[in-house]
Amino acid sequence: MRLPIITMLIIILLSGCQLTETQSTLNDEQVALAKIIELDWEIKLHHNPRTTPSKLLKKNNYQLKNMSPVALEDEYQQKKMLLQQLQKINTKQLNDQDKINYEILIYQLKNSIDLYRYNAHYQPINSEGGFYSYLANAADKSFKSEQDYQNYLTYLSSIPRYFKQQQYWLKQGLKSKNTPPQAVLIGIDNSIAAFIKPYQQSEFYQPFTHFSNNISQQQRQKLSQQAKQIISTQINPAYQQLFVFMRDNYIPNARTTIAANELPNGIAFYQNRVKHYTTLALSTDEIHQLGLAEVKRIKNEMHQIINDLKFEGTFADFLQFLRTSPQFYAQTPDELLKQAAYISKQADAALPKLFGKLPRTPYGVSPVPAQIAPKYTTGRYSGSNDDSQPGYYWVNTYALNKRPLYVLEALTLHEAVPGHHLQISLTKELTSLPNFRRYSYISAFGEGWGLYSEYLGIEAGFYQNPYSNFGRLTYEMWRAIRLVVDTGVHTKGWSRQQAIDYMAQNTALSMHNVTTEVDRYISWPAQALSYKIGELTIKRLRNKAEQQLQDKFDIREFHDAILANGSVPLPILEQQINQYIKQKIQSQS
Repeated sequence: MRLPIITMLIIILLSGCQLTETQSTLNDEQVALAKIIELDWEIKLHHNPRTTPSKLLKKNNYQLKNMSPVALEDEYQQKKMLLQQLQKINTKQLNDQDKINYEILIYQLKNSIDLYRYNAHYQPINSEGGFYSYLANAADKSFKSEQDYQNYLTYLSSIPRYFKQQQYWLKQGLKSKNTPPQAVLIGIDNSIAAFIKPYQQSEFYQPFTHFSNNISQQQRQKLSQQAKQIISTQINPAYQQLFVFMRDNYIPNARTTIAANELPNGIAFYQNRVKHYTTLALSTDEIHQLGLAEVKRIKNEMHQIINDLKFEGTFADFLQFLRTSPQFYAQTPDELLKQAAYISKQADAALPKLFGKLPRTPYGVSPVPAQIAPKYTTGRYSGSNDDSQPGYYWVNTYALNKRPLYVLEALTLHEAVPGHHLQISLTKELTSLPNFRRYSYISAFGEGWGLYSEYLGIEAGFYQNPYSNFGRLTYEMWRAIRLVVDTGVHTKGWSRQQAIDYMAQNTALSMHNVTTEVDRYISWPAQALSYKIGELTIKRLRNKAEQQLQDKFDIREFHDAILANGSVPLPILEQQINQYIKQKIQSQS
């Protein structure tokens, strides 16, 4: 059988080649690692061109990922080959940074291999959306030349093929009962239908409503006509076909169970996801019990605020008051966005007191795209791998009476700064790191940092209003409950309603958010575990640093040390902070 070109390239390069000038100063193990890192990045560029930085895209690589069975099998075999070679390396011969590179690449390759083995590609959708949801985001890129527009048109032309391939996997999922639960898919068809519009109103057409001065009038007319043709005759029919398939076939025949354990090889799959998303060797029982303990601790703090407010009524009464009183809700989308922007600027001003190093990349505040907002979470950070583009703090302005203002400080600190924008932007600016680390994200680290950032708001002077402080605790409780609910649903037989009730009884989240979040945990097994596990690890490391360094502890230095190596598994983070503490003590002795 003829081997794909990229596979032959791997075999040739791994078999040995002339060293570059840089590699000639390295030992054999470092050279072997450098080769594998280079090949891994080539594979990423080859198979996932749209997920890599635009400046690194190769010619004719502006299409969406090839999701054919042959292409996915090829990618799987290539990564298996790389992993086998990587595991032959004697790590004792590597320096500290190379050891981190080695561990993170092992982590990434194992995850790609595991996802394929467990047929995760059979489920390219979840309760929030899926492969069809984010394609229009490409319209937000900067288009300066005619070639930029031609590349974008190439991208648009690949959407029908991409949809056809993804529908093939959806059908394979139906055959094997490897689908998201039916209960969390209700309304997904409407989210798909929201993209079917006359071309002038289509999100995909936006780049053709305003052109750079570099584009002549004749070019504008030609490009606009091409876009109109593709959207009207290719993209809209693709969305229409997917909509009908989801409404009439997929959703009615999706599985009626909700636990990941009920999937094919589900027990092993869920444990695999737990290890991936926490980066630690924790049992589901340990996580469940940790969640229960955190829920109890946080609820005691909530009761203290209620007592301080002298509220007359039960805990449930107070939650009902927060969910229904108009004083806690914005009246217009602009009001909510302006409040979020104001908090963002306050957070910006607090950063120099907490960090020695800050990112150069700015961020904006914008609403969650309307077509995905109804089933989307309350807010999220949307970054870009394009250095010419900012990051965005997305705020969900759908159903304003479900978006309480008392949680907005915590949400902003998590999604913008000092949370995701600061952490992700700093990582991208670490030019000394190989690309596979600069443009990657490890959930336990990133989400743990986001939740820790909410806690930092206390030191930064936020949460002066008791309701806002209760909102902070609600968000912390939200993440603690995830440990209970996620393991409860996927391993302990919890029903969807049981999970909804448990979350509703212990947080001030609106019922809309409660339902949306529970459906997210059901359709995205174990991801929700990363937040609390990561945050507790960072807090424990900070406590250790404070105790051992005492008056030598510097909060700015500590945060810089946490973020110094980008997104890393928690065991590596612990090693790095232990090293930081040791070096700090030695330098002061």
